[in-house]
Amino acid sequence: MDLEAGVFEPIDRFRRGLGLWLDLAGFGPEEAPFRTVFSKAGLTLRSYNFAPAAGPVLLIVPAPIKHAYIWDLLPWASVVRRSLENGLAVYLMHWEWPGRSEQGFGLADYADRLILDSLKAIEREQGKRPIFLTGHSLGGIFATLFAALHPKRVKGLVLLSTPLHFGPEVGPLDRWVAATPSLRGSTAGARPVAGSLLTGVSFLADPLTFGWLRFLDRFFSLGDLQALRTYLAVERWACDEMPMTFPLLEEIVEGLYREDRFMRGILTVGGHRVAPELIEASVLSVVDPDCRVVPPQAVLPFHRAAGSRDSTVLWYGGDIGVALQHVGMLVGREAHRTLWPEIMRWLYAHGE
Repeated sequence: MDLEAGVFEPIDRFRRGLGLWLDLAGFGPEEAPFRTVFSKAGLTLRSYNFAPAAGPVLLIVPAPIKHAYIWDLLPWASVVRRSLENGLAVYLMHWEWPGRSEQGFGLADYADRLILDSLKAIEREQGKRPIFLTGHSLGGIFATLFAALHPKRVKGLVLLSTPLHFGPEVGPLDRWVAATPSLRGSTAGARPVAGSLLTGVSFLADPLTFGWLRFLDRFFSLGDLQALRTYLAVERWACDEMPMTFPLLEEIVEGLYREDRFMRGILTVGGHRVAPELIEASVLSVVDPDCRVVPPQAVLPFHRAAGSRDSTVLWYGGDIGVALQHVGMLVGREAHRTLWPEIMRWLYAHGE
């Protein structure tokens, strides 16, 4: 039995069980109603609109590391609900647990084929209305690569804490990757990579962000019931780790983090070159200047290199009650009070 199957898969099962106990204790998510547009291997496309919406069309592209309900965590901590309140037509790509038939999925599936399938389904419902993509972290990477592959299909990108430039000088995860052996040629490719293994690597690479600051945030939340409720919901979400297919992990670690192929203009996805200068969509990035996981130097070089002449950067200063500051811009009270109204104004200004 290999180390991953013997150690990390049981940890995954334990953490999922812990999440169920947190649900029973009342600390789980409170998701908005949705309908299923379609479902296929690896993906279910959700719509949150039950009547026509006059506002811009927004497709949320989550990261396939944990469950997508971080975008719809609680009534006051929900990008989905803020979007609905502002009249948007809201769709979300809900990544499914990778089964046997999905073990070969890589960037060509997650950053191209499945997003394209989703856009085609949305167009059948919405006609030829312009579509915006939004993603956080790895989900934002997928959205960006898709916009470079299909520049005419994407009206705009809203990228939240999305790293697009990599290197040992950029951040702790980059330095960790640079110091580790290459994954190319590994014999682990026949099985998915346990989510708790990825979580453990993240902690070892940056224990301040994924450990100590997390506990400090809990301390600061104790006197604020709403912040504490949000904190506990994020902690419950953190138990919902999903395995990642090995081909996807290899392409991310080697092609992006170690070799910075996207920013260098030499990345290929499904045989097609992908580079910043191929993007025509308007781009809005949200950056936390104090974030160690995705510091400004992981984002701003992309804005200088992008082919789009319309790019905007919004700065986010953090919140209490978010457990992981990396996801604060999705669930934080200050983010929903000041940041998301700005994003909504940007969407409407660019959606006409």
